[in-house]
Amino acid sequence: MEIRSYREDDEGEVAALWETVFPDAPPWNDPRLDIQRKLSVQRELFFVAVDDGEVVGTTMAGYDGHRGWVYYVGVAPERRRRGIGAALMRRAEDELRARGCPKLNLQVRSSNSSAVGFYVRQGYSVEDRVSMGKRLDD
Repeated sequence: MEIRSYREDDEGEVAALWETVFPDAPPWNDPRLDIQRKLSVQRELFFVAVDDGEVVGTTMAGYDGHRGWVYYVGVAPERRRRGIGAALMRRAEDELRARGCPKLNLQVRSSNSSAVGFYVRQGYSVEDRVSMGKRLDD
């Protein structure tokens, strides 16, 4: 298994993976559009896990000079519990650390207890925060 930077020819496999692992994503999270958005900003922080020539996991990271964020951490269901998600997180953390990032944030749907457990095992803690957002593309 290899963790490498995203390449344009990964688009179809990544979009299909996200549709599988994020089935309850809201309609505005169109995989192909989100891929294109990421490629326009810090594209070097978009990673895929490839096993036997197949994209089996992804993560996107970003750093604004104050905090780092990770998004779209997902692993194909049949490939989970093999360290792929942990390897993707380590790669994102290493890249952010190299840029001087002091803290990494992420969001998990409160109903996704398995994801919360995964991140706790990676050393993350649940923080007492209120997550807020505002759509700007309406």
